[in-house]
Amino acid sequence: MKTVQTNQAPAAIGPYSQGIIVNNLFFSSGQIPLTPAGEMVQGDVKEQTHQVFKNLQAVLQEAGASFETVVKATVFIKSMDDFAAVNEVYGEYFSQHKPARSCVEVARLPKDALVEIEVIALVK
Repeated sequence: MKTVQTNQAPAAIGPYSQGIIVNNLFFSSGQIPLTPAGEMVQGDVKEQTHQVFKNLQAVLQEAGASFETVVKATVFIKSMDDFAAVNEVYGEYFSQHKPARSCVEVARLPKDALVEIEVIALVK
């Protein structure tokens, strides 16, 4: 097992890591719309989702993976009313390659984020 850590994504805000590699699989922790400096992105759900994807890209790259090697994504959103907007941004990052996905509405996310995404990916 190998812990993944990069300064290109926000540091963990609790007793967990940005991600773990086991054999040839990378498991990311959920990414919320924090900048690498730890500041919450203000703005609508689309802006927040873009920041989440920037964070995911950074931890995937550090792990030796990419969006093209993601096999499963789990999306947590504060409101299903935001589903179409989140899906639109999601489609910009997963246009050709379409991993399996779950999307659930939750009562609340850390730091009152509007969206959080975690992924499982194959390590190259």
